[in-house]
Amino acid sequence: MKSRSLLWTACIVAVFECAMTIGAWGQGPSPSVHFNGLISDYTPVSGVSGPWEMRGEWSLGVNGQSGTANFSAILNMTHSDYWVVLNPASADDNTSATGRHPHTHHITLTHATVTPLTAGGFELTGPVYVTNDGNPAPFMSKCSSVTPCTLTVDITGGTIVPLSNVTMTFGGPPTAHFGTQAIHGVIRKPKD
Repeated sequence: MKSRSLLWTACIVAVFECAMTIGAWGQGPSPSVHFNGLISDYTPVSGVSGPWEMRGEWSLGVNGQSGTANFSAILNMTHSDYWVVLNPASADDNTSATGRHPHTHHITLTHATVTPLTAGGFELTGPVYVTNDGNPAPFMSKCSSVTPCTLTVDITGGTIVPLSNVTMTFGGPPTAHFGTQAIHGVIRKPKD
């Protein structure tokens, strides 16, 4: 029990140190900081042929003094149990045509602009690239300078753990699949 308490204390101290480092960005050279964690959420029922269950991992590297960061996520998606309730004939069907349609996504955001948030934490935003089962996602062909495919990533937290949460919010053509709502996850552990 003591070792578990010590581990949690060490994690909280590391998060506080990272938060203080990020808070000091405006005061001097920015350090390189790395984060990783998990994503666990659902899409809405309507508008995206959902609900889809989304589970995966993500990582983020802030590029020192450049004011930019690289973000990547891997997701497994499948229609949720609630979708099966709405479509009972698909309960044991794992096909993409009529069933739960399990598939994967790789999500990449490179050289994204980093902006501190007034309530604490920071935000990345920029053009996103998304795969579907290792191929370009179908909506990627609809991305253009007029209708860009974008991703906004917010790293936030609370009073006890200042940097504990991540959200991904898509803009443009990806919203047809992921929706316009924030997709939630957790920070596993920051590393300097």
